[in-house]
Amino acid sequence: MPSKLARFTARCVGLSQKAVGSPQNSPVKRGDGGFADWVIVGLHCLREYLDHTYRQLMDVLQEMPGVLDTFGLSTTNLPDFTTVCARKQTLKMKVWRVLLRLSVSIHELGDVQAIDATGFGRRAVSRHYGKRVGYYFQAVKTTALVDCETNVILDVHCSMKQPHDSQIGWQVLTRNLDQLNTITADKGYDWDDLRTELRGHDIRPVIKHKEHWNLDKAHNARLDDDVYHRRSNVESAFFALKQRFGDRLRARTWFGQFRELVLMAAVRNIELAVRA
Repeated sequence: MPSKLARFTARCVGLSQKAVGSPQNSPVKRGDGGFADWVIVGLHCLREYLDHTYRQLMDVLQEMPGVLDTFGLSTTNLPDFTTVCARKQTLKMKVWRVLLRLSVSIHELGDVQAIDATGFGRRAVSRHYGKRVGYYFQAVKTTALVDCETNVILDVHCSMKQPHDSQIGWQVLTRNLDQLNTITADKGYDWDDLRTELRGHDIRPVIKHKEHWNLDKAHNARLDDDVYHRRSNVESAFFALKQRFGDRLRARTWFGQFRELVLMAAVRNIELAVRA
């Protein structure tokens, strides 16, 4: 039976090829093209999985002919670690989001999904850079949509501006309507327009009301407690992410941190499939 690493690599290569839309591309392009995009995406998945730096990953791959065969590479034509690092920033965010969505498709989802937010610490950047891009928060506000049956992360939203949860909830939930059945969330996502939108797509909202009036208390009393309390699965997913990859992001730029969070979620989803 193939090792867990071999199974993970095979999954990564297949999903990376689909994410960039070029499954037939050669791993190495002659001329100015360099290495195919799917090779770079797959190597970044492997780097997160092994928790190596770029230098360490290239060094370790020299002793992994089986893994290199899966990529169609050899020890004589490995990319330089600087190439792998630089190409991550040039790939559009869409590629990483497609990779995350594909990592979800390999799972059979349950009937209840939950949404919540946490913060991931970031490395300090220069005051000049922080002033130029307008972000000063010490944590990246990260919102995740999680399937409560499998703990698979369906979507991730990142923000430096600390917007209200209900606004983020609208953005995340409306772009994932095709994957939702019942959605549960706490009072931070209390917004009647959001509930109406979900019901309009035959999605059951189990979202607690802020208790300004007696009617709000009555609505909360009628909530299905068993479904509502399953939102704790999001906290479990966040805990697992931070235990697995750490609670501080390594990328120094805000767009690099967004890519890092989406990649972490995709790698965890693939790892869950391989483990199963």
